Amino acid sequence: MGSPEIKSRIALALALVAVIFSTTGLADAARHAVSHAIAKLGGHRVSTKPYAKGLLLLGKNKKFPAAAIPTVKNATNSSEVGGMKVDVLFSCPPTSVDLGTWCLMTAPFPVSPQQATESNWFWASQKCVEEGGFLPSAAQLIGAANRVRLESTIHDSPLTATVQIDPSVGLKDQREMSSTLVTTAAGSDAAGSEGVSQGATGNPRTGEPNPSPLPAVPQPETTQYVTVYSNHQKGGLAGSEPVSHPENFRCGFYKSPGAINKSEG
Repeated sequence: MGSPEIKSRIALALALVAVIFSTTGLADAARHAVSHAIAKLGGHRVSTKPYAKGLLLLGKNKKFPAAAIPTVKNATNSSEVGGMKVDVLFSCPPTSVDLGTWCLMTAPFPVSPQQATESNWFWASQKCVEEGGFLPSAAQLIGAANRVRLESTIHDSPLTATVQIDPSVGLKDQREMSSTLVTTAAGSDAAGSEGVSQGATGNPRTGEPNPSPLPAVPQPETTQYVTVYSNHQKGGLAGSEPVSHPENFRCGFYKSPGAINKSEG
């Protein structure tokens, strides 16, 4: 048993014996016989338990024992895989400005002439979500005023703000919509109402009377959104408009891998 060829033949024979025994319900006997026949094979320890540089025998089910399969340790650094450094890049969509943890469109959302009358607060909020983002608050817009060319008055600088400079279409002061809401009246009705549906009834067990039908008010004039303008990059509040009124707006985005900014389907 001195030559490598003899050792390999013995190993093959013992392996075949182990397989035969395992298929006949004598797996334990096979493992016992093999492990005692040779404590080492080619310098490698033979065992049913994992050892460094050892040979591991199969179990009764012809598979490695569950205890022999190591579990993955909890990740201690999400930027490392297997001890190797992995750079995960979080970026902004190409048509937006990087503001640190979030991004803002470089220009107002492109509204077609057909959409001009419907681009109110509800439409803008939904459109930004469709694009994978959100309608920014007044504070976010004002905070971005020194980085993004917000809409502004005709006397602001066109280098730092979006200003109308073509007299053929009219020179008008401009502002843009925010997600920030205010109310111009007191009471619960100031924020709109879902009304009372025709056919709604009271609770007959308590003798509650049927309510009177009332029309819904989903877009109340008393609920308004705050508008913002550049104000020479200092940011400024430009009044409010009812949520049902259209206005220019731009969308914000949270940074994401690959800058995926639009939903599929």
